[in-house]
Amino acid sequence: MSVPAEVHSRGREAHEARVLHALRERGALSRGEIAEVVGVARTTLSEITRDLLRRGAIVVVDTDAANRAGSGRPAERLALDPKSGQFIGVDFGHRRVHVVIADASHEIVASGRRPYPDGEGWPARVQEAFALIDQLAADCGVHFNALQGIGIGVTGPYPRSSAPHAPEGAFGPGFAAARDGVDEAFAQRFGASVIVDNNTRFAALAETSTGSHTVEDLLYIRLSDGVGGALVVGRRLVTGAIGLAGELGHVTVVPDGNPCRCGKAGCLETVASVPAVLAACRARGAEITSLADLKAAAGRFDPVVEQVLHDAATAVGRVLGTVAMTCNPAEVVIAGELARLSPLIVDQVTATVAAELFPWAAAKPVIRCGQLSDDDGALGALAALFHSSPLLGGYPDPPATRLPA
Repeated sequence: MSVPAEVHSRGREAHEARVLHALRERGALSRGEIAEVVGVARTTLSEITRDLLRRGAIVVVDTDAANRAGSGRPAERLALDPKSGQFIGVDFGHRRVHVVIADASHEIVASGRRPYPDGEGWPARVQEAFALIDQLAADCGVHFNALQGIGIGVTGPYPRSSAPHAPEGAFGPGFAAARDGVDEAFAQRFGASVIVDNNTRFAALAETSTGSHTVEDLLYIRLSDGVGGALVVGRRLVTGAIGLAGELGHVTVVPDGNPCRCGKAGCLETVASVPAVLAACRARGAEITSLADLKAAAGRFDPVVEQVLHDAATAVGRVLGTVAMTCNPAEVVIAGELARLSPLIVDQVTATVAAELFPWAAAKPVIRCGQLSDDDGALGALAALFHSSPLLGGYPDPPATRLPA
């Protein structure tokens, strides 16, 4: 009976992963030593190492001549190429792009960020990302001769491959740019497979992939230049019919409130994003022009800033409480620059969510601040490339774009 190609491919990938893990843990090894550690046949190992050498994932560093007994031919010793960028994760925020670069063993070898003006067009954002990648490559000596994949997180909803075709303009003018050829631009530049999805959903994936456990049901919100969310139900990252699941930032919290970039008014993003909080502080007379100013004022318990943060956290708590009442998550994670700014945010959200739920102790989810930095979306994009999390089981693959380099 012939072995299906898909099964053979999965077996080959598993063997390759063990080879890379052995080299990462033990350093340079001969093929014989690798075969002994990994437990694969010499012929299979020969195929795997030949392919890894061709892709630039590993290199020949020396031979075992110095330690070899007898007169046999010295064996080559292989090691991971620390300068080979195999995967790139990109997170496009409203005002900055983050990039992380990983090697063949999934270790981060370079990362950085680059700002651009709020409202910058996508062609300019893409060029800033390219410039940042070039800068990181030059600064860290990384090459992309064996680049395997690129994961890209974008703001706003991004339609899934399994979703019905959304008509032109279906997402409104504020989100149309999120589908404006970003994948093709990266595929054309690097000649590697590209996947794209909402950056907050990727950030949630990164958060749930850290630590020693995964949870069955989790609610995630990110308070940054914008406000986004994600939902995990039954250990599955939920996307929704057309990619709108978890868009908590565009739940109305102030009827007839300030206009939102999505075209509505009074969305949570107009109250609890970093720009909204800065604007509210200035409107109340506080001389706050930056996140650093806000952090300093919160640190000295400025009453105006504390009230603005209290109001924003209360609005966030009400939205999260409503969703938590519906979905009954085990954990609620509050991430982003604003969440890390002051303990007041998480404390007030916790109090508000508790007031919205059943009074029983068992009904209360664990509410915590996100564990990762602002690179979380880019790290989540890498996790999607690696398919290293059980949360991706049943998660529909985004369409992978690949064009000639």
